Amino acid sequence: MPTSFSIRPISTGDNAAMAAVIRTVMPEFGADGPGFAIHDTEVDHLYEAYTQPHSAYFVVERNGAVLGGAGIAPLQNGEPDVCELRKMYFLPQARGTGAGTAMMQTCLDAARARGFRRCYLETLNGMDGAQALYARSGFRQIDKPMGDTGHFSCNRFFILDL
Repeated sequence: MPTSFSIRPISTGDNAAMAAVIRTVMPEFGADGPGFAIHDTEVDHLYEAYTQPHSAYFVVERNGAVLGGAGIAPLQNGEPDVCELRKMYFLPQARGTGAGTAMMQTCLDAARARGFRRCYLETLNGMDGAQALYARSGFRQIDKPMGDTGHFSCNRFFILDL
């Protein structure tokens, strides 16, 4: 039975909680070495990073506890109509609750509202649950990375026409 949760825009007080989520979840999937998002400087300052133009970040919470989040932002050194789905991570207690599907819809709606026409993301082998969500959401796999995310250890790339 799904657990109730809410999704809301990130606030400055969520920075530490989301950094902890990212630093907990990424090693679970072997994504803690060089070339992964866990090392991005924005991890400790997501609120500030996603208040930039054409960006948005959202958190999932239950009973006041932040259990995960995701955001969109322009793809670094990408085409202007392409955004990137970024930092989508959930603690185990949020998985299987429908939070991922709801968060995906929230992020894609935010991307459309900001005028993006395509949404890109990158991940890695082993993140099977996430890749199933991407497929259900209409993403299709592409052969090579787009833009310049700095995440050279990712090995799966996806795009969605919005």
